[in-house]
Amino acid sequence: MPSLTTLLLFVLAGSVLVAIPGPNHIYIVTRGLSQGRAAGLASAIGVETGTLVYIAAAAAGLAALIASSALAYDAVRYLGAAYLVYLGVRTLLRYQPLTLDTAGAPQSLRRVFLEGMLVNLLNPKVALFFVAFLPQFLDPGRGPVAAQIIVLGLVMSIIGLSSDVLYALASGTLGGWIGRRPAFLRRQRYLTGGTYLALGVVAALTGRPSRP
Repeated sequence: MPSLTTLLLFVLAGSVLVAIPGPNHIYIVTRGLSQGRAAGLASAIGVETGTLVYIAAAAAGLAALIASSALAYDAVRYLGAAYLVYLGVRTLLRYQPLTLDTAGAPQSLRRVFLEGMLVNLLNPKVALFFVAFLPQFLDPGRGPVAAQIIVLGLVMSIIGLSSDVLYALASGTLGGWIGRRPAFLRRQRYLTGGTYLALGVVAALTGRPSRP
Protein backbone atom coordinates (compact mmCIF):
# COMPACT_ATOMS: atom_id res chain seq x y z
CA MET A 1 0.00 0.00 0.00
CA PRO A 2 1.21 3.56 -0.65
CA SER A 3 2.34 5.51 2.39
CA LEU A 4 0.02 8.14 3.85
CA THR A 5 2.32 10.92 2.65
CA THR A 6 2.43 9.50 -0.86
CA LEU A 7 -1.33 9.10 -0.88
CA LEU A 8 -1.93 12.67 0.24
CA LEU A 9 0.49 14.04 -2.37
CA PHE A 10 -1.18 11.87 -4.97
CA VAL A 11 -4.65 13.17 -4.07
CA LEU A 12 -3.41 16.76 -4.24
CA ALA A 13 -1.59 16.35 -7.56
CA GLY A 14 -4.39 14.23 -9.01
CA SER A 15 -6.98 16.84 -8.08
CA VAL A 16 -4.96 19.51 -9.85
CA LEU A 17 -4.63 17.34 -12.94
CA VAL A 18 -8.35 16.49 -12.97
CA ALA A 19 -9.22 20.19 -12.69
CA ILE A 20 -7.67 20.92 -16.09
CA PRO A 21 -10.56 21.28 -18.58
CA GLY A 22 -10.39 18.57 -21.21
CA PRO A 23 -12.40 16.42 -23.64
CA ASN A 24 -14.13 14.54 -20.81
CA HIS A 25 -15.46 17.70 -19.21
CA ILE A 26 -16.53 19.16 -22.54
CA TYR A 27 -18.42 16.00 -23.44
CA ILE A 28 -20.19 15.91 -20.07
CA VAL A 29 -21.15 19.58 -20.22
CA THR A 30 -22.33 19.21 -23.83
CA ARG A 31 -24.58 16.28 -22.93
CA GLY A 32 -25.87 18.04 -19.83
CA LEU A 33 -26.70 21.17 -21.82
CA SER A 34 -28.41 19.34 -24.67
CA GLN A 35 -30.25 16.57 -22.77
CA GLY A 36 -30.35 17.49 -19.11
CA ARG A 37 -28.76 16.26 -15.91
CA ALA A 38 -29.59 12.58 -16.47
CA ALA A 39 -27.56 12.54 -19.68
CA GLY A 40 -24.78 14.50 -18.01
CA LEU A 41 -24.61 11.96 -15.18
CA ALA A 42 -24.73 9.03 -17.63
CA SER A 43 -21.80 10.51 -19.54
CA ALA A 44 -19.88 11.06 -16.29
CA ILE A 45 -20.36 7.42 -15.26
CA GLY A 46 -19.31 6.31 -18.74
CA VAL A 47 -16.16 8.41 -18.54
CA GLU A 48 -15.08 6.85 -15.26
CA THR A 49 -15.92 3.36 -16.51
CA GLY A 50 -13.29 4.02 -19.15
CA THR A 51 -10.88 4.87 -16.34
CA LEU A 52 -11.41 1.39 -14.87
CA VAL A 53 -10.20 -0.09 -18.17
CA TYR A 54 -7.01 1.97 -17.89
CA ILE A 55 -6.52 0.84 -14.29
CA ALA A 56 -6.65 -2.83 -15.30
CA ALA A 57 -4.25 -2.30 -18.20
CA ALA A 58 -1.81 -0.28 -16.09
CA ALA A 59 -1.88 -2.81 -13.23
CA ALA A 60 -0.80 -5.54 -15.65
CA GLY A 61 1.62 -3.56 -17.81
CA LEU A 62 3.45 -1.39 -15.29
CA ALA A 63 3.69 -4.19 -12.72
CA ALA A 64 5.33 -6.46 -15.30
CA LEU A 65 7.72 -3.67 -16.33
CA ILE A 66 8.84 -2.95 -12.78
CA ALA A 67 9.27 -6.64 -12.01
CA SER A 68 11.43 -7.14 -15.10
CA SER A 69 13.74 -4.14 -14.91
CA ALA A 70 14.34 -1.38 -12.39
CA LEU A 71 16.23 0.55 -15.09
CA ALA A 72 13.29 0.35 -17.48
CA TYR A 73 10.97 1.55 -14.73
CA ASP A 74 13.17 4.55 -14.00
CA ALA A 75 13.32 5.29 -17.72
CA VAL A 76 9.51 5.34 -17.86
CA ARG A 77 9.37 7.70 -14.89
CA TYR A 78 11.85 10.20 -16.31
CA LEU A 79 10.45 10.01 -19.83
CA GLY A 80 7.04 10.63 -18.31
CA ALA A 81 8.32 13.71 -16.50
CA ALA A 82 9.92 14.97 -19.72
CA TYR A 83 6.67 14.41 -21.59
CA LEU A 84 4.73 16.41 -19.02
CA VAL A 85 7.14 19.31 -19.51
CA TYR A 86 6.83 18.96 -23.29
CA LEU A 87 3.03 19.06 -23.07
CA GLY A 88 3.23 22.15 -20.90
CA VAL A 89 5.47 24.00 -23.36
CA ARG A 90 3.37 22.91 -26.36
CA THR A 91 0.15 23.98 -24.67
CA LEU A 92 1.56 27.40 -23.82
CA LEU A 93 2.80 27.96 -27.37
CA ARG A 94 -0.15 26.58 -29.31
CA TYR A 95 -3.62 28.06 -28.97
CA GLN A 96 -6.37 25.42 -29.11
CA PRO A 97 -9.46 26.75 -27.30
CA LEU A 98 -12.05 24.40 -25.91
CA THR A 99 -15.41 24.65 -27.60
CA LEU A 100 -18.92 23.55 -26.67
CA ASP A 101 -21.14 22.08 -29.38
CA THR A 102 -24.62 21.28 -28.14
CA ALA A 103 -26.15 20.67 -31.55
CA GLY A 104 -27.45 17.26 -32.56
CA ALA A 105 -30.36 14.93 -31.92
CA PRO A 106 -30.95 13.57 -28.37
CA GLN A 107 -29.36 10.20 -27.70
CA SER A 108 -30.36 7.33 -25.42
CA LEU A 109 -28.70 7.23 -22.00
CA ARG A 110 -27.08 3.94 -22.96
CA ARG A 111 -25.44 5.56 -25.98
CA VAL A 112 -24.44 8.59 -23.92
CA PHE A 113 -22.80 6.23 -21.41
CA LEU A 114 -20.94 4.29 -24.10
CA GLU A 115 -19.77 7.45 -25.83
CA GLY A 116 -18.55 8.82 -22.51
CA MET A 117 -16.50 5.66 -21.99
CA LEU A 118 -15.08 5.93 -25.51
CA VAL A 119 -14.23 9.61 -25.06
CA ASN A 120 -12.23 8.73 -21.96
CA LEU A 121 -10.47 5.76 -23.57
CA LEU A 122 -9.36 8.03 -26.42
CA ASN A 123 -8.44 10.93 -24.14
CA PRO A 124 -4.65 11.50 -24.25
CA LYS A 125 -4.79 13.16 -20.81
CA VAL A 126 -5.94 9.90 -19.23
CA ALA A 127 -3.30 7.87 -21.06
CA LEU A 128 -0.74 10.45 -19.95
CA PHE A 129 -1.82 10.01 -16.33
CA PHE A 130 -1.24 6.26 -16.32
CA VAL A 131 2.01 6.32 -18.32
CA ALA A 132 3.73 9.48 -17.14
CA PHE A 133 2.12 10.50 -13.84
CA LEU A 134 1.11 7.40 -11.88
CA PRO A 135 4.58 5.74 -11.91
CA GLN A 136 5.98 8.67 -9.90
CA PHE A 137 3.98 7.46 -6.88
CA LEU A 138 4.75 3.75 -7.05
CA ASP A 139 7.20 2.22 -4.60
CA PRO A 140 8.17 -1.44 -5.14
CA GLY A 141 9.42 -1.50 -1.56
CA ARG A 142 5.91 -1.14 -0.18
CA GLY A 143 4.37 -4.30 -1.59
CA PRO A 144 2.89 -5.55 -4.87
CA VAL A 145 3.01 -2.82 -7.49
CA ALA A 146 -0.18 -4.03 -9.15
CA ALA A 147 -2.06 -3.51 -5.87
CA GLN A 148 -0.63 0.01 -5.53
CA ILE A 149 -1.71 0.83 -9.08
CA ILE A 150 -5.24 -0.41 -8.39
CA VAL A 151 -5.48 1.59 -5.14
CA LEU A 152 -4.14 4.80 -6.69
CA GLY A 153 -6.17 4.27 -9.84
CA LEU A 154 -9.38 3.87 -7.86
CA VAL A 155 -8.55 6.96 -5.81
CA MET A 156 -8.06 8.89 -9.04
CA SER A 157 -11.29 7.47 -10.42
CA ILE A 158 -13.18 8.71 -7.33
CA ILE A 159 -11.62 12.16 -7.71
CA GLY A 160 -12.52 12.18 -11.39
CA LEU A 161 -16.07 10.99 -10.77
CA SER A 162 -16.60 13.71 -8.17
CA SER A 163 -15.42 16.33 -10.64
CA ASP A 164 -17.47 14.85 -13.50
CA VAL A 165 -20.65 14.74 -11.43
CA LEU A 166 -20.21 18.39 -10.48
CA TYR A 167 -19.81 19.27 -14.16
CA ALA A 168 -22.90 17.21 -15.01
CA LEU A 169 -25.08 18.81 -12.33
CA ALA A 170 -23.88 22.33 -13.07
CA SER A 171 -23.69 21.92 -16.84
CA GLY A 172 -26.37 24.50 -17.59
CA THR A 173 -24.78 27.22 -15.51
CA LEU A 174 -21.23 26.19 -16.36
CA GLY A 175 -21.85 25.93 -20.09
CA GLY A 176 -23.55 29.32 -20.19
CA TRP A 177 -20.76 30.90 -18.14
CA ILE A 178 -18.06 29.54 -20.46
CA GLY A 179 -20.02 30.46 -23.57
CA ARG A 180 -20.29 34.09 -22.42
CA ARG A 181 -16.56 34.33 -21.69
CA PRO A 182 -14.48 33.52 -24.78
CA ALA A 183 -11.48 35.09 -23.02
CA PHE A 184 -11.59 32.22 -20.52
CA LEU A 185 -11.28 29.71 -23.35
CA ARG A 186 -8.35 31.63 -24.77
CA ARG A 187 -6.53 31.94 -21.48
CA GLN A 188 -7.19 28.47 -20.09
CA ARG A 189 -4.11 27.26 -21.98
CA TYR A 190 -1.94 29.13 -19.45
CA LEU A 191 -3.52 27.21 -16.59
CA THR A 192 -3.24 23.92 -18.49
CA GLY A 193 0.32 24.48 -19.69
CA GLY A 194 1.50 25.76 -16.31
CA THR A 195 0.01 22.75 -14.54
CA TYR A 196 1.71 20.29 -16.88
CA LEU A 197 5.04 22.09 -16.44
CA ALA A 198 4.75 22.10 -12.64
CA LEU A 199 3.85 18.41 -12.50
CA GLY A 200 6.71 17.56 -14.86
CA VAL A 201 9.26 19.41 -12.75
CA VAL A 202 7.97 17.85 -9.53
CA ALA A 203 8.07 14.40 -11.13
CA ALA A 204 11.64 14.92 -12.34
CA LEU A 205 12.81 16.01 -8.88
CA THR A 206 11.03 13.23 -6.99
CA GLY A 207 13.46 10.83 -5.36
CA ARG A 208 13.74 7.30 -6.65
CA PRO A 209 11.49 4.83 -4.85
CA SER A 210 13.15 2.28 -2.60
CA ARG A 211 13.95 -1.14 -3.96
CA PRO A 212 12.98 -4.35 -2.18
